[in-house]
Amino acid sequence: MSYQKRTALALASALAGTVVLMAAPAAHATVVDVNYQCKTPIGDKGAVSPIDIKSVRSGSGYRLTMSFQKGVSSSPVELGKGAMSPSAVIKVGGADPGQVNVSGPPNSAAIPANTPIKISDLSGTYTPKKSGKVDFTAGVLTIKALGTTTTCTPSNNPGPALRLDVTAAGNGQGAPDDDGGQLPKTGPLDSAVALGTLGGTVLLTGAAGVLWLTRRGQGAVGR
Repeated sequence: MSYQKRTALALASALAGTVVLMAAPAAHATVVDVNYQCKTPIGDKGAVSPIDIKSVRSGSGYRLTMSFQKGVSSSPVELGKGAMSPSAVIKVGGADPGQVNVSGPPNSAAIPANTPIKISDLSGTYTPKKSGKVDFTAGVLTIKALGTTTTCTPSNNPGPALRLDVTAAGNGQGAPDDDGGQLPKTGPLDSAVALGTLGGTVLLTGAAGVLWLTRRGQGAVGR
């Protein structure tokens, strides 16, 4: 096998490995049972609701959606359409600790008295300040209705409902935090890609050299 073919195969194999790594899942989501203990205007109430948190990349950040599968509180009177507004905090842990405020639309239909209040999906935007692995956990839920405020706090120390490998803005290619344009030195795969690229460069340079020499030789013959 010629040198050119060996170099092309090495480069193709290295790039294929890179594609496989890039395709690996960078997010892990799960449904977590959250035991909410609520302080309401008429006393304490509690309920367990399965919670899941999903993310969608949005510009330099991530659009988070927090979903409730069961109601977590109730009202002694009917809540008319649009009478209840929910919001919550999602706690962020890991490489970029903090919190994200999420909110949802008012109830689209009347909620009968003494009926579990179904919370609509809550959403908000998370923009990482640091790159790395982060996790998202359900925090305090707030329900405002008829001029009152109900605060529901997770009491069972729930685990994260979502884990992400995030990249902060400015840490991409050409950013101040990268290696200044040098070839990465993180493992054998990177070395293989660098070697394949270097081989391609040598081939291109060699072809140019042959072409230049050929033209020079033809000029010499014509003299």
